[in-house]
Amino acid sequence: MRPLVLAIALAVASALVPATASANVHARISKSSQTMQVYVNGQLYYSWPVSTGRGRYATPSGNFRAQRLERRWYSTKYSGAPMHNAVFYSGGYAIHATNEVSRLGRPASHGCVRLSPGNAAEFFQLVRSYGAGRTRITITH
Repeated sequence: MRPLVLAIALAVASALVPATASANVHARISKSSQTMQVYVNGQLYYSWPVSTGRGRYATPSGNFRAQRLERRWYSTKYSGAPMHNAVFYSGGYAIHATNEVSRLGRPASHGCVRLSPGNAAEFFQLVRSYGAGRTRITITH
């Protein structure tokens, strides 16, 4: 009888946990196609154009976790350049909004991943609601 009571208690407890608590967000950025695809629990939610680093400012490739979020941020390295709705993933590198939307779809940044302001806000809110610890970022060539 005890295993049955335990099973029922676990079922009730899991039903009370919000669905977002178990959600996994995965941003896949392709430097070759200059796109970012966003998956939640393995399902594609968004596909957006981005700008990654150009020339000697190449965006680092690899697998990362979101480290911190900053709604309003200004670069301490590049003359106070705005980096709003920033999801930082490696030191000073972040996925963030840009006002240079005409440059999306080709390398144009100093290493960060740039999105249109609306898409950056959407991604920021998604990461914030599901949790930085449950957000993976994969950047490939």
